[in-house]
Amino acid sequence: MKLPGHDAMARQDDEKVVVRQVKLPKRVVERPLRQVAGRLLMALTVLVATAIIVWVDRSGYNDNSDGSVDLLDAFYYATVTLSTTGYGDITPVSDGARIVNIFVITPLRVLFLIILVGTTLEVLTERTRDEWRLNRWRSNLRDHTVVVGFGTKGRSAIQTVCATGLKADQVVVVDPSSKVIEAATALGFAGVVGDATRSDVLLRAEVQRARQIIVATQRDDTAVLVTLTARQLNRAAKIVAAVREEENAPLLRQSGADAVITSASAAGRLLGLSVLSPSAGMVMEDLIQQGSGLDLVERPVIKAEVGLKVRETEDLIVSVVRGHRVLGYDDRAIGTLQLTDRLITIVRATPGTHSVPDTRRLPQD
Repeated sequence: MKLPGHDAMARQDDEKVVVRQVKLPKRVVERPLRQVAGRLLMALTVLVATAIIVWVDRSGYNDNSDGSVDLLDAFYYATVTLSTTGYGDITPVSDGARIVNIFVITPLRVLFLIILVGTTLEVLTERTRDEWRLNRWRSNLRDHTVVVGFGTKGRSAIQTVCATGLKADQVVVVDPSSKVIEAATALGFAGVVGDATRSDVLLRAEVQRARQIIVATQRDDTAVLVTLTARQLNRAAKIVAAVREEENAPLLRQSGADAVITSASAAGRLLGLSVLSPSAGMVMEDLIQQGSGLDLVERPVIKAEVGLKVRETEDLIVSVVRGHRVLGYDDRAIGTLQLTDRLITIVRATPGTHSVPDTRRLPQD
């Protein structure tokens, strides 16, 4: 197997401090810094307004130091009054100034405190709410799908799986890039920032309770390490991995992958088929694209089909899954269809057409 730069990558992993955290989808997009800046601006506005009110009615106030109140004294009085410090060196002496203090400055003081204290309470409440959401998410997460790598392959894979009816809250994306995780959470998926070759990162994604794991990393050596780690943490999950080089596929299967997709070879075969027969290439591309034209789906055998032969059914059956064997439509071992069989068929894509997920492990070669 080709593992270019594996030793260097391992040394870099030991030297780097990787940030690992779980990010859940958020409904509020407003930035915290913008919220704090807005509240500070409101507090300054209240302070300036109070100082101007005092300075306009400065004749109704008395300063113990010199007896008069200037603009600086007005700001000083506004500051100590709004902060409830109240040294008492500047006091309202006229009836008008006292009335203004009762009906204007006191409400401004309350507003000022609400703005400052409210910001602190909001931050604490937000942290508590996030912690509560995270704990609830962990306790409710069962039989979910973990996607390692959210590049082109990972996105396409999860779009195909979600087209079968899988909900976004049952998908956890693991990627070392925080920007990629932000893109995933924007689509409604939960995300974990970190290196998926480390068991603690996969444990944050609750991989030990996952039903299926999709490994769509950019490097083959990373895919092998992720598959090994994931299989150690979860013996029952269905693991599907993608590799670039076909010669690395057997090693991935030995590492615990139930199915291995060679992306480079698959793309090359589709290119060659399109050269030999553009029409056949178009059909294959149509089958690959989920939700349009023709779709390749897997479904269980219905009671009305039990006892029938493959060619006697209404659907175009490609293969029959019986136990741990995948039998071609022309395999004589099929005989007649059984109730426990699952059929891989080609159907016309409609909004209600989707595969019924198979919870069993994929057959090994």
